[in-house]
Amino acid sequence: MVFLRIISAYFLALWLLGGMVAQAKPAQKYASIIVDADTLEILHARKIDSSRYPASTTKMMTLYLVFDALDRGEIHLHDKMKVSRFAANTPPVKLGLRAGSTISVENAIKALTVRSANDVSVVIAEHLGGTQENFARMMTQKAKALGMRSTRFKNPHGLPDPEHITTARDMAKLAKAHFQNHARYYHFFGVKSFHYQGRTYTNHNRLLGRIEGVDGFKTGFTNASGYNLVISAKRGGHRIIAVVLGGATGRSRDQHMADLIDRGFEVIRQNALRATNTQALYADNQAPLIRKYETSPAPDYIKAFTLRAGYGAQNTPSRVTIGPASAASLPAANPLHHWSIQIGAFSSARAAQMANRALIAQPEYQLRDDQGTIHPVSLNGRFLYRARIGDLSFERARKICQALGAQERACQLISPAS
Repeated sequence: MVFLRIISAYFLALWLLGGMVAQAKPAQKYASIIVDADTLEILHARKIDSSRYPASTTKMMTLYLVFDALDRGEIHLHDKMKVSRFAANTPPVKLGLRAGSTISVENAIKALTVRSANDVSVVIAEHLGGTQENFARMMTQKAKALGMRSTRFKNPHGLPDPEHITTARDMAKLAKAHFQNHARYYHFFGVKSFHYQGRTYTNHNRLLGRIEGVDGFKTGFTNASGYNLVISAKRGGHRIIAVVLGGATGRSRDQHMADLIDRGFEVIRQNALRATNTQALYADNQAPLIRKYETSPAPDYIKAFTLRAGYGAQNTPSRVTIGPASAASLPAANPLHHWSIQIGAFSSARAAQMANRALIAQPEYQLRDDQGTIHPVSLNGRFLYRARIGDLSFERARKICQALGAQERACQLISPAS
């Protein structure tokens, strides 16, 4: 009987190991995104809506709920939280807290941002949610409220669970939400070291203080997830958010992230050079002049689209429509005709125009030059330029969006009434 148990355990171990090896292929894990934190324009995108395991970047949401509670006055930084036996027995990485001891809210925050302590994550979960399971439900509810459509949390630390998933896009949304709603606490993500009970812990984020402008956010790793990293960096008055999921090693992930950060700021610089005149012309709220540019190979940056489109917000009509086919010139709305698709929103009118031209130039879509339109919209004192293709039937618009979606490119259906 014992022999049979040993054999069964051996084959079970082989099966589990095989599953881990299958999961460990980098091609199945990798995803990345760079976002302009001010305009929400996506500057780089790879597999951004594919499900991935967040690992310890999960703790960004755990902390988001902590900051929510601090703002509501439900807890304070000096409050003590009790450590349960369940929390003390959480697998590493951990602080090694003893059951029955306490830890302050402030030290717990630093334990997550610097040490990425799993036991402290459970302490927080039990203190705010009663149980880890209930807190995980709170995390998922908050994720949905923030527009993180494809994220589901099953625990507060990110240890393996097949149903604990997110996407690169969703993690960028979470990072943006921290800036938008909890900027006063952002400095905790930039703490380089943490001293607790005679020991000093160093932040796992090796890019802090090493790469220009990098000032915060979180690393993560499990065998199933690969090496994850969410970063924010600021240079020359511009801030970007960058996410890399599924890196093969910590070193290669960090090098790739450093390259992406440089690329993101370069795209912003290039877009700013092309938007200078347009921004000035539109400062008086008059429609800008869109010049006719010669068709040329589309550079990578025009493939950018906005993070905002992924939030599921209702589309609002634009006051001004510019381009060959004005919305005002369309016949009365028909539920099956005069639909449009939106393929992106850009920081410059030229980039939006080039995005339209790049799609129109693809023969499989059979589009006309006069179907491209640009819709400027004001956002926090700046302008975004929505690139749209109009004069489509509902069925044709739907099929184009399906084709673009299969290529993981942005596409949003716009009804005749919009």
